[in-house]
Amino acid sequence: MRFGSSGIRSRYGPDLVRTALMVGRILGAPRRELIVGVDTRTTSPVLARAFSAGALSAGALVKTAGLAPTPAVALATPHGGYGCMITASHNPEEYNGLKIFNPGGSSLLRSQQVEVEESLQIAETGTFQPEWDKFGRTVPAAILDSYRERILHRIPEISDLSMILDCGNGAGSVASPGILAGLGIRVHAVNCNPSGKFSRPSEPLLENLPYIPPLIRKLGARGAVVHDGDADRMVAFDAEGTIIPGDAMLILFARYLGAKRIVTTSDASMAVEEWAEVRRTPVGDAFVSEELTRWGEFGGEPSGAWIFPDHSLCPDGPYAAALFSRIVADWDLREELEKIPEYPMVRISLPCPDPSSVMTSLGADSPTDGIRFADEDGWCLIRASGTEPKIRITAEGRTRRKADEMQEKGLAAVKAGKKT
Repeated sequence: MRFGSSGIRSRYGPDLVRTALMVGRILGAPRRELIVGVDTRTTSPVLARAFSAGALSAGALVKTAGLAPTPAVALATPHGGYGCMITASHNPEEYNGLKIFNPGGSSLLRSQQVEVEESLQIAETGTFQPEWDKFGRTVPAAILDSYRERILHRIPEISDLSMILDCGNGAGSVASPGILAGLGIRVHAVNCNPSGKFSRPSEPLLENLPYIPPLIRKLGARGAVVHDGDADRMVAFDAEGTIIPGDAMLILFARYLGAKRIVTTSDASMAVEEWAEVRRTPVGDAFVSEELTRWGEFGGEPSGAWIFPDHSLCPDGPYAAALFSRIVADWDLREELEKIPEYPMVRISLPCPDPSSVMTSLGADSPTDGIRFADEDGWCLIRASGTEPKIRITAEGRTRRKADEMQEKGLAAVKAGKKT
């Protein structure tokens, strides 16, 4: 499968350009209406043109949104058609890819992914001769204003709040500063120039953001919100410069929204079950999105992808940043976070040239879904990364000793290449 846990993604090259062309052709037939947007990567316009060329050859109407966050493109997906965001999300600049959306912002369902994969295989072995008088056409699509207004309409204004915003030079740069400022927040913008070059690694991990805590203290901000390359993710820091763990953020959002049914992934903390009824999916926001079409009031995964189904079925970083700022204004954040238990969790990534084969040997039905084993006091998840040549092992326990014990079992299973 070319589809990973969040769309199609690889290093930029001729194969990816051909894939974009063929996916556009497949999704554009028969004469559908599509919308395409791009992140700030220098290769994104080329892939957008390839995708559009394929769609036009199938007679489609292609709406070109230009530079925009992924959730804005997802929300603008036309009824009866598809949305395509050209992005590699949090991967480095040399990567790129395609995220495909249904109307309402949900990612392609697994069954739809399989259909596209099968069509790609047919397209690679055949020829296609579009007739010159049956090509589609392109029209511009200005989606940013309506996207901003939708969020500003949903979240009340905020007064006397100072926040740091770091867009990582990604697509959030053209949306989040205006959204937060529109709410009345004093915004200290960092890396909000959509230059096409990331001034820091795009993934919003603590090790990639060492400058944020001292900056919060220096400016006296009440916190910070940080995006990845396409702004479908949001992570946050409190007023003391402490990053808020993704599992705690999941619970914080659920409590603030009064959500009693939560969809999250197999690598989220067992603490979530202490606050709500939970359904778990494989790792990947696309799976959370799919489950939310059937059940649940809120969903997300600890990596920073938050889905608010009454707003959109796509993870929405700018919306999450605005809602988190509202929480900071309304609640004593530190007091609320202290109510949320934090169990020891350990994560490691093992470089692996062929993670799929390793996971198959371990008995996984799907390499990126992985295998999970648990007992009353802890669990371990072993899975192939959906975006990189790595095997990821995540373990949690009620004590650090238990978490380490579960991780060691996972490592031993990978090394032995047998079922756990």
